[in-house]
Amino acid sequence: MTADPAGELASAAPATKEELLARVAQGDQSAFGELYDQISPRVLGLVRRLLIDHAQSEEVTQEIFLEIWQSAARYEPTRGGASTWILTMAHRRAVDRIRSSQAGRDRDTKIGIRDLAVAYDHVAETVEVRIEHERVEKAMTRLTQLQRQAVSLAYYGGFSHSEVADMLHIPLGTVKTRLRDGLIRLRDELGVAS
Repeated sequence: MTADPAGELASAAPATKEELLARVAQGDQSAFGELYDQISPRVLGLVRRLLIDHAQSEEVTQEIFLEIWQSAARYEPTRGGASTWILTMAHRRAVDRIRSSQAGRDRDTKIGIRDLAVAYDHVAETVEVRIEHERVEKAMTRLTQLQRQAVSLAYYGGFSHSEVADMLHIPLGTVKTRLRDGLIRLRDELGVAS
């Protein structure tokens, strides 16, 4: 403090942000408090404008001031003003938070879609299978006895063509012909397009 001509004490001009950052770089807590008082409303305003959520904005602002405390020595006055340096840092932090939140939401959405149980109507499925089974049984009655025997062994019994030929004591070619003719007739009876 200095005395003015009238004998009153006059206070010194407030320190600039650049001066305060230089003092913060040396570990001056009071300088950090002054810097915080000067620029925190602008930092919070910028962060809140980007994040919208007030609680997250306060959290990110706190992280920014922690980073200022830890990295004030990296500030170079020749590259720009202290406000610009701090607000750039704030903008980057806010954008990082947005990206992180979006990545989390995207991940949760993918997991949610993957784990989503699709509604399944067991009764309707059972009825459809039963109706289809009845249609096939009815169509099977329209086959010749020889065709029905070959189709039943191959498709209901699960036997190979060679095994059906051995069981019926007929040539393999005959089994294939009976199966082909039987399947064509089933297709026509069931109204299935080829």
